[in-house]
This record gives sequence, C-alpha cells and structure tokens, in this order.
Amino acid sequence: MEKTFVMVKPDGVSRGLIGRIVARFEEKGFAIVDAKLTQLDRQLAESHYEHLHSKPFFGELVDFITSGPVFAMVLEGKDAVQNARSIIGATNPTDAIAGTIRGDYATDVASNIIHGSDSYENAEREIGLYFH
Repeated sequence: MEKTFVMVKPDGVSRGLIGRIVARFEEKGFAIVDAKLTQLDRQLAESHYEHLHSKPFFGELVDFITSGPVFAMVLEGKDAVQNARSIIGATNPTDAIAGTIRGDYATDVASNIIHGSDSYENAEREIGLYFH
C-alpha cells in the first residue's frame, strides 16, 4: 500500500469541511494513518511550497496557508497519490468536475480547499515535513 499527504487548507477548516473531506477518502477505501490539526508557521509553509518560490504569487500563498489552522493527513491506499488526486480534483475549481472535493467546495484557485501530493517523492517529502 502506498501513502500520500493531504492537507485541508485554512478555507476548508474554517468552513467546517474536515469531516466531509475525510469521509470522501474513507468511502474510497483510504485509511488515515496519521492526522493533526495544526497552525503552520512561515518557515514550514515556505519549505512546503519551496518549488513555487520564484512565482509571483508565492508571498500570497504563504500568507494564505498560515492564515489559520490546517488539517494534515497521511492517507494509505492503493495507488494513493493518483487516487487521492482524482478525489481532490483539478487545482482550478472551474476545471474541477462535480463530485470532486474542489468541484463541490472550492470557490477559486487561491482558496481551493485542499492540497494533495502530486508524486510519490513529494508525498514522502511532505509527510516528513509534517510528521517527523
């Protein structure tokens, strides 16, 4: 079984969506092997998004992800990275189909409810950042 990292962002936490989001993953056969509600500091946020450091929106992204608590999870399941991303939906909610988390709950690309690792390597790195 493969593991992946998923994080409900501050907008999802403040809107009370943690339970609904967790249920979607459990209904698809994922097991939650670790989870925590936490407040990110700037250092952790910058480490998490280091691959976007040169982007013009980097500062706003760090400000957003540190604006409130997040719910970080390690999920385990078959083809966890790919299957979790299918449940999450496209990064831009206008491209996300109904029935995906972003398609159903996200309002815009900046406030898109949830993060999911995009590769096995990034899942390992992100799990290490949050659950060391």
